[in-house]
Amino acid sequence: MLSETLQNGLQAYEIGATIRTLRFDKGMGLEQLGSHTGLSAGMLSRIERGHIFPTLPTLLRIAMVFGVGLDYFFAANTETPALAIVRKQDRMRFPNTTEGRPQFHFESLDFPITDRLLETFLAEFSSATPTPPHSHLGAEVVYVLKGQLQINIQGDQHRLEEGDAMYFDPSPEHSYVRLGAENCTVFIAITQDSTSNE
Repeated sequence: MLSETLQNGLQAYEIGATIRTLRFDKGMGLEQLGSHTGLSAGMLSRIERGHIFPTLPTLLRIAMVFGVGLDYFFAANTETPALAIVRKQDRMRFPNTTEGRPQFHFESLDFPITDRLLETFLAEFSSATPTPPHSHLGAEVVYVLKGQLQINIQGDQHRLEEGDAMYFDPSPEHSYVRLGAENCTVFIAITQDSTSNE
């Protein structure tokens, strides 16, 4: 149980409200954020309403989903140099789950940078079940490092082999599915939409 002094000090940062704003800006629901972080929608709701305060590891999980560093929640007005090195051993691996089963795992390659112009991920697809369709603004590039991947865009199927790359408009609903028996590892880059500041 936190003392009243600590509670008042943490409330001043409005961490919950900041998380809610980030989530709304991304057009993301609590369930979707929960699937990315491994946290329940109920717990995320309590954090956003300021009923509980997240631990630093929990806050880092949330921060990495939105592509911001921990400093974003404590010193959002402080300029951060647009340079970050993310060491392999320092990256955190998160599951993207559907109905409690992980469909792929992803690692943010640039999470310390705030207000990025693009987001980059290393993703490993271990399931042969298509991911739920989703859409977002900006542009997306997928490069297959290992295995085979199929990207479904509004009924069209695009098969990528190792070494293949694909650029596409991600605003139509799209999904991914691993092909073949081996896990598929891909590099994904997503630009931010300049008109929406997402």
